[in-house]
Amino acid sequence: MILSHSQDDRHVATDIAEIPYILPARALSFYTLFLLVVVPLWSVIPIAWSFVIYVLWTGNIWSFGWNGRICFAIAFSEVLFSVHHYKLVRSVSGPPLNGASNLAERQASFIRVLKSGLADLIEESYDEESLDDARPGSPAETIVQLNADDPRAVDFRERMRAWYVFRRSTWSSVKKRDVYAYLYWVFYNSEMPPLEFLTGRQRAVLDEALSRVEKRAGKTIPDEPSVGVQPVRLTIDEVNVNWRPLTWYVMALGGNWMLRHWLVSSYGARFGCYNGLEYFVRIPESWDAVHGRRPLVFLHGLGLGMMQYKIFLSDLLRNHSDRPLLFPLQPHISQNIFHVRFLTPMPRREMVTCLVGLLRELGWVPPVDELDDTLELYKNTKSSMSSGVVVLSHSYGSFVHTWLLKAYPHMAVRSCFVDPVAICCWEGDMCHNFIYKPCTTGSDLLMRYFVGTELGVANTLQRHFDWVSNSLWFEDIPNARDPDKTLVVLGGRDAILNAERVRRYLSTHGVSKGIYFDPKGAHGQPLIADGLGHDTIMKWLRVA
Repeated sequence: MILSHSQDDRHVATDIAEIPYILPARALSFYTLFLLVVVPLWSVIPIAWSFVIYVLWTGNIWSFGWNGRICFAIAFSEVLFSVHHYKLVRSVSGPPLNGASNLAERQASFIRVLKSGLADLIEESYDEESLDDARPGSPAETIVQLNADDPRAVDFRERMRAWYVFRRSTWSSVKKRDVYAYLYWVFYNSEMPPLEFLTGRQRAVLDEALSRVEKRAGKTIPDEPSVGVQPVRLTIDEVNVNWRPLTWYVMALGGNWMLRHWLVSSYGARFGCYNGLEYFVRIPESWDAVHGRRPLVFLHGLGLGMMQYKIFLSDLLRNHSDRPLLFPLQPHISQNIFHVRFLTPMPRREMVTCLVGLLRELGWVPPVDELDDTLELYKNTKSSMSSGVVVLSHSYGSFVHTWLLKAYPHMAVRSCFVDPVAICCWEGDMCHNFIYKPCTTGSDLLMRYFVGTELGVANTLQRHFDWVSNSLWFEDIPNARDPDKTLVVLGGRDAILNAERVRRYLSTHGVSKGIYFDPKGAHGQPLIADGLGHDTIMKWLRVA
């Protein structure tokens, strides 16, 4: 999970991996929002505890009127909820329960990561030797020893150090023991025991991977005592959760409840559940499965579920009133703490099985008895199928999008990725920016407190994240170079993913017209505000 793309500039005067990372000074917006928004909300729980303890200690509750008793009941509810919340945090603070996936699969994926950027490709072009099968050159490259000043090696070292702390340590400060600890997590998803307790097989796996890393980096990693550098190991590091009051979760639940009723009454939406996968669907009465426009599936990201997409959903339902819309609900990333599966998100296989089963039940994709023939036809012709759906994903939703494309590429006949964190997630930018990087601006603070450190989100990302499953490679995207079939929307000021590197990764593999890049765009901006990004998405969706 490290890595890299080729660079256009073939003359690198400075080893950027040796430039110390200096955290920017905190902006005024950080302190303003911290004092006016975060502190008041954070203070609800200690104030509730203080009030309840005072009332019980003095016995003043018997002299309260109805207003006083209501305030005490609310405060007492906050106290009980804070104890419950604390227990939930403790329950997810241990090691991940899902363990590691297949070792061979992880090794193969890690090699694929190391090969990314090895092919000497330029933007808006691709490996000429791969024209016949329309695949990029990087998967076919051989990992050879690079020179230390090779731009590919320099870029690799710069990207890899994002996986070390105190975050983005200089490359020379990273020692062999630090890399071993990182690689052990990559392959085994757990804490590395002392080297002398490793089995022969485990040590061989680490040594082989280390050798490839050194070749790719163009430098030998010194076998010296560690100088305090710690690798980022997302799923076994301490879970970073900030408390929030019961009132917050009740407001989020109430907002989504009102939106649910609005969708039903205004657009005829229907809510349902398929084998544990909850969703809402709107199917126009006049829609015809044979001649009608393809159904649209919208996979949402982290936050407040439907409520945060209210404006965008309104646009979709209003501007695409002649096509069906499916919106799968993901309570574990929607701050629905009252849901039975709040801390048990659907793993990849279960999610894909349920989603595909639901699509079949709706009649939007081939039924089971036609699946093999349909898939074989797709493999042979690489053409669009007579049935299928248009998939639109945002941020975290691109992971679910990725799972679907890897398992059933023929079902998503068109794909739109908005702020796709799945592309280049093997690099450290997303992990560093969203979870580990200290906040310096007001927007960083709001994103971290209200989303990143919320219990359900933190549990999903820090205990259930599988980088092998979540990594979306160019070759995983059907018709990636066809702008009518694939659209990627990126913002240059995205505070989570490194949009420029995602753009470069795709453009060096021949994707050009299918990328919309707004240099001033922020994460999620095309979905919540009018502008060229929003208009580009709507125009692209109207094509079919």
